[in-house]
Amino acid sequence: MKKIGIISDTHGFTDPKYAKYFGSCDEIWHAGDIGDLSVTDELSKIAPVRAVYGNIDNHLIRSEFPLHQRFYCEKVSVWITHIGGKPYVYSKNIKEEIERNPPRIFVCGHSHICKVQMDKKLNMLYINPGAAGVKGFHKVRTLIRFEIDQYDIRNMEVIELGTR
Repeated sequence: MKKIGIISDTHGFTDPKYAKYFGSCDEIWHAGDIGDLSVTDELSKIAPVRAVYGNIDNHLIRSEFPLHQRFYCEKVSVWITHIGGKPYVYSKNIKEEIERNPPRIFVCGHSHICKVQMDKKLNMLYINPGAAGVKGFHKVRTLIRFEIDQYDIRNMEVIELGTR
């Protein structure tokens, strides 16, 4: 079993609350718009980090992290990218691939809107953790935490960090 923390759209902002909520996690997944490598450096002090770059990320972040990450966690296929769209209306850059080869869990950021929804057409769990930073139009900063045990995805939590 693995406990996973998901974060996105930090835009260079770090918060001591990340350690509070991700301290028990085995991995942290960052869905882009990291903003500064100090963010992933701090997160990696808590747990190993898998991350992708977002549209605001500079050449240093882009040289450290890819645009997409596809991997297995336990026995669950995962795809993380920054700009992914939303269930049934995926970004044109990934639409064909996601429909041809959907993962079990699809994680993206960019919208600053926290959303967890099952895409029944693709049998895929869509997760957008919202935004954990202070830049953007969102009112509340959010994270997501959950567990993967073999094929099971369970104990999903949306964590509110407070107003931006």
